[in-house]
Amino acid sequence: MNTKQMDYVIEVAQTLNFNRAAENLFISQPALSYQIKTVEEEIGFLIFERIGKTVRLTPAGQQFYQQLINIRQQLQLAIEQGQNFSNQYSENLTIGFDLRSHLYFLPEVIKEFRELQPEVLITPEISQKDWLTAFREGEVDIIFTTRDQAEKLPNASIHPLYTSYIYLLVNPDDPLAQLKKARPKDLLGRTLLVNGGSTQTLRRVQKSVLEEVKLSTLNSPTHDFTMVSVAAEQAICLSPGYLKDFSDEFRWVPFETEESFDCVLVTQKFDQRHSLSDFVLLMQDIYQEKAQEFQL
Repeated sequence: MNTKQMDYVIEVAQTLNFNRAAENLFISQPALSYQIKTVEEEIGFLIFERIGKTVRLTPAGQQFYQQLINIRQQLQLAIEQGQNFSNQYSENLTIGFDLRSHLYFLPEVIKEFRELQPEVLITPEISQKDWLTAFREGEVDIIFTTRDQAEKLPNASIHPLYTSYIYLLVNPDDPLAQLKKARPKDLLGRTLLVNGGSTQTLRRVQKSVLEEVKLSTLNSPTHDFTMVSVAAEQAICLSPGYLKDFSDEFRWVPFETEESFDCVLVTQKFDQRHSLSDFVLLMQDIYQEKAQEFQL
């Protein structure tokens, strides 16, 4: 099956109409039907059921279509990345982040780095995936994480980035938003978001607060759930500063605790490329400065 045939299957699956799909693909309807039949013969099962003028995906066809979408996207990405390198880049550095907020200062780093090494492409990958596993398997060159997580990785070089502190995350209209520094006693009578994706450090702080002050709690399964709950004034949250969203939608009030997070970059110990070490040094310079300026 070639890429054109992939596109034919995807278009018919999305329109469930051979005539419309043929028009969208700029080919004749008989030619499209022939190509779909050829694919079905090659893979050994029917993708579509044809009942009169009605077309629908078979159960096997539905699964095949979903996988085909992913394959086609990955193939297109590979082609585009290859075109990038053939046109202007000789090297690529990939860096993995959990959340888009971690990338807030990255454009400034890339801009300065490009002036130093214009032949090197920086590719940020943003996803709430298991970046430790991705790093172990060599999917990325650099990951942003905390020191306690980085120390779990074998054969890794750990590069200090900045220290991040803990903040009380509240709605701007909340009276707590006016505090210069929040203390456990200030949270009395509130509902605190806990658990979910909280790190061990944050769980210790949550536990300490709950031992000191009587609070209701609400388990937060995801970062998005946390942000929506705070915006809806359903609960408040303790959060590391490295998760700041840099918007006016929330107030990040410094919280009184001795706990903090050592944010680091991690690279493979065997990767001794000069471009990599230069990029890490530039990241350290800029992020350390910004961490102080923006109180991360």
